[in-house]
Amino acid sequence: MALHVIVGAGPVGTATARLLAERGERVRVVTRRGTGPEHQAIERVAADAADADRLAALTDGADALYNCANPEYHTWATDWPPLAAALLTAAERSGAVLATVGNLYGYGPVDAPMTETTALAATGVKGRVRNRMWADALAAHRAGRARITEVRGSDYIGLGGTSLPMMVLPKVLAGQRVFLPVAWDAPHTWTYVGDVARTLVAAATDPRAWGRAWHVPSAPPVSMRVVAERAAKRAGAPAPRLTRMPYPVLWLGGLADPFAREMRETAHQFTGPFVMDSSAAGETFGIEPTPLDRVVDEMVTGLRASTPAAAR
Repeated sequence: MALHVIVGAGPVGTATARLLAERGERVRVVTRRGTGPEHQAIERVAADAADADRLAALTDGADALYNCANPEYHTWATDWPPLAAALLTAAERSGAVLATVGNLYGYGPVDAPMTETTALAATGVKGRVRNRMWADALAAHRAGRARITEVRGSDYIGLGGTSLPMMVLPKVLAGQRVFLPVAWDAPHTWTYVGDVARTLVAAATDPRAWGRAWHVPSAPPVSMRVVAERAAKRAGAPAPRLTRMPYPVLWLGGLADPFAREMRETAHQFTGPFVMDSSAAGETFGIEPTPLDRVVDEMVTGLRASTPAAAR
């Protein structure tokens, strides 16, 4: 029974911990407050993962170390560097494979489907932070100091977190108008949280995955309007009322709201087509993406259970 150490207990960290526990593995979840899913095979530890010595001790004897952390958007420039350095140090000392959950920010604005070989050309703060993390990890791998891999997903779909669908669908089910800076009809790749977990575990435990990045197998791209319409139909809610917020409104909102301010850098993801090619991981690991209709059904069921008034 292998030991797997997971840093972070957000939607992906939780899904990964449960997946491994259900497979019969030993799981240790590390968060500042000792939070995480409850399961007899999951040990929850309160620790600062940016403390390299403490994290290395917690990772001793582990087969894999999973970076599922996600600092607050507006603190990436200050919080990610020490945390990423500690994770890499822990992997080097323990010999555990470092499997990181990445995203597509590092590519910057694109006008074609993104693959793992798309240039990491981002100029914004968040994109450059992620690219520095990847460059450091890759350098350690090539020098023989660590074994590393990274899985990158597009915008998440599924319950939990602050993804666009989770901001939109509660209002749609309640019959409310949605006002966001989104091109509602542009094709967009959505990545299911459960598929991130499956790909992350596959990459961490398969030597073919080490030393490179992989895109999480994701369903064919559809617009946010399509997602909203399917959810409304499933819930018996009125047709979605979706209004595009002008960019200047988002910009002004950022003067007072740190989250809105940070959204300026990634606004390009929602102003036109944003498509990710995930064929490489699908072919290599045999992972099929979860069908979109199944994910929408899961979200509607979960949202109606948690907020029954929104579904009436």
